[in-house]
Formats: sequence, C-alpha cells, structure tokens
Amino acid sequence: MEEMTQVLSYVAYLLPAIVVGIIAYFFFKGHTANEEGRRRYLIQKEAQNKILPMRLQAYERMTLFLERIDPMKLLVRVKPFSNEVDKYEDLLIRNIEQEYDHNMTQQIYVSQECWNLINAAKNATIHIIRQGAMHEKDNGADKMREWLLQNFMEEVTPSQKALAYVRKEVGELF
Repeated sequence: MEEMTQVLSYVAYLLPAIVVGIIAYFFFKGHTANEEGRRRYLIQKEAQNKILPMRLQAYERMTLFLERIDPMKLLVRVKPFSNEVDKYEDLLIRNIEQEYDHNMTQQIYVSQECWNLINAAKNATIHIIRQGAMHEKDNGADKMREWLLQNFMEEVTPSQKALAYVRKEVGELF
C-alpha cells in the first residue's frame, strides 16, 4: 500500500510537469512557426523591393517592343527599298523578329499570360503582313504598304490589344 501511495505521489508531482511541458511544446511550436513566417515575409518583401524595378523595366521594354512592331509605326519606320513585295515582306518580318529576339529575356519578369499575349500580338502582326503581301502580290511594295496602313486605320492592332493588357498588369503591381 505504501508503494502505491508513493507511486501516486510521484504521478501527482509528474502530472503538472507533463502538462506544463505539453503546453510549452505547443506554445514554442506556434511561436517558431510564426517567427519562420515573419522571416519569410521579410525576405520576400526585401526581394520584392529589389525585383520590382527589374519587372518595371521589363514591362517598359515590352511596351517599347509592342510599339515598335505596331503595324502603323512599323510601316512608317521601315520603308521598302525596292518594289518587290516579297523583299518588303521579309524586311518587315525580319524587323519584328529582331525586336522579339532582342527582348526575349524579359519573359522571366512578366506573367505567363502577358508573355503569351505579346507572342500572339507578334504572330498576328506577322500574319497580317503576310496577308497584305498575298493581297498586293502583283501591285508592288508601296501598294502593299498602303493597303496595310489603310486596313489598320480602321481597327485596333494586335499590338494595341497586348499593350492594353500590359498596362493593366502593371497597374496591378501597385
């Protein structure tokens, strides 16, 4: 009987220590998780401050790219050097591809949806230039240029559509 009382007295002393230990474990577990979350937040905030200027620069370059491949501006800037439609078509497409290659690395700073839209604008512009070349195959480069300019005066260009999305995405950064 004495042994039983002794065991019960040990349990009586150990029980509060075990309860305090369990409470302390959960408290410190919650505290360390909170501290880890705070550290991650601070690191992410610091990285954001360093990355934001680079992202804005990428959006600026994508804006410049879209402006440069906009058919209305491209056709005014790149004039035909001969009257051959095929050569002028190749010159325009080469200009677009060079601009694209020059800005390709910016895709890591913009969203996937934005990059897809920029690619679609580039491809749509090339497609429209090819359509113009097919439409004015027999009339010469100047007529092709006039036809393209006339068609784009009446509608929104693919570049303008993509540019509107870029503006929207940059607006969401702030």
